[in-house]
Amino acid sequence: MVRLGTGELYPKLYPSKMMKDVFVKLSQTVTSLNYLEPLGLLELREILSEKLKNKGIQCKPSNILITSGSLQALQLISVSILKQGLTIYTEAPSYIKSLQVFQSVGMQLLGINMDHEGIQYWKIAKERKNIEDAILYTIPTFHNPTGIVMSADRRRELFKFCIDNRIPVIEDDAYGDIWLENEPPKPLKSMDEHGMIIYLGTISKVLAPGLRIGWLVGSESIVNRLGDVKMQTDYGASSVSQWILKEVLCNTNYDQYLKETKIALKNRRDLMISALDKYFKELAVWETPKGGFYIWLVLKREISMEKLFQAAIKEGILLNIGSSYDFNKNNALRLSYSYIDEKDIIDNIKKLSILVRNLTKNSLFEVK
Repeated sequence: MVRLGTGELYPKLYPSKMMKDVFVKLSQTVTSLNYLEPLGLLELREILSEKLKNKGIQCKPSNILITSGSLQALQLISVSILKQGLTIYTEAPSYIKSLQVFQSVGMQLLGINMDHEGIQYWKIAKERKNIEDAILYTIPTFHNPTGIVMSADRRRELFKFCIDNRIPVIEDDAYGDIWLENEPPKPLKSMDEHGMIIYLGTISKVLAPGLRIGWLVGSESIVNRLGDVKMQTDYGASSVSQWILKEVLCNTNYDQYLKETKIALKNRRDLMISALDKYFKELAVWETPKGGFYIWLVLKREISMEKLFQAAIKEGILLNIGSSYDFNKNNALRLSYSYIDEKDIIDNIKKLSILVRNLTKNSLFEVK
């Protein structure tokens, strides 16, 4: 089965030699795998604190909580510091797993449309007339699933709007390091001097989701409270994984690995865009992403996405249907160039185009 929407790196991009060096060093230096302190391995938080300065985020190790992936950070936030029934504004569409986390604890979700610069924040004001308690969850950099990068101007405007309207922000930066052309604007958190933004990061997208390590940056009071809840939940993220990540980030080959990975992803993206240009020009519209993993493919004519999904399964293709990420039915697909074998890209985009054409013949409606 070819997974045409999976949000992981292709397994052969795994840096075997670098990781072997890391494991050898750990076997010689780590003398204990006991429980770590509530906020996570201090040495790892110190390294992250330094690396975050490159993004314009000024924080101490005491402002960082190590989590078992960034999804756990959302879970901790949802169950311990957000009121049940709170309204959460988010981009429409948005990351499905995040939406499910919020919904599972009784939050009210409200999708706000996007344009090519990011979330249209001014539409929040129209929705907010009868809403007192609300926060914003946003993926401003290489948005999942659309790939949109919020412009620097939009970030400044959004930040000011949230300050003026007292709307706290959860900023998810899972893809921020995976820029394929130009470095994106600094995170929203880089403007935050008052602790109104909780910033989330992860190693899952740039290296290994199996490590299950993410991090949360916030005020010390929030970080300590979430750290206490995490200790009651699982007694801390894996000490093995934290030591591994600490050594990875210290390894002299890590930056080169990241550079090579981005080159490989750019080649894959270009190959998929070329295939779309060849087979989908009459069928769909899309933008070329500047980073991340995804191409948001919007079909020009309305078809049964369920029929497309089932037809693709019969052809050995697993699709990520766009409606899974949205608040309403849509006519889109999240395509990923990160996981599929490079040699399979062109043939499977061609197969997909044939399936769409066959379903389009029976469609009378064009999507505006």
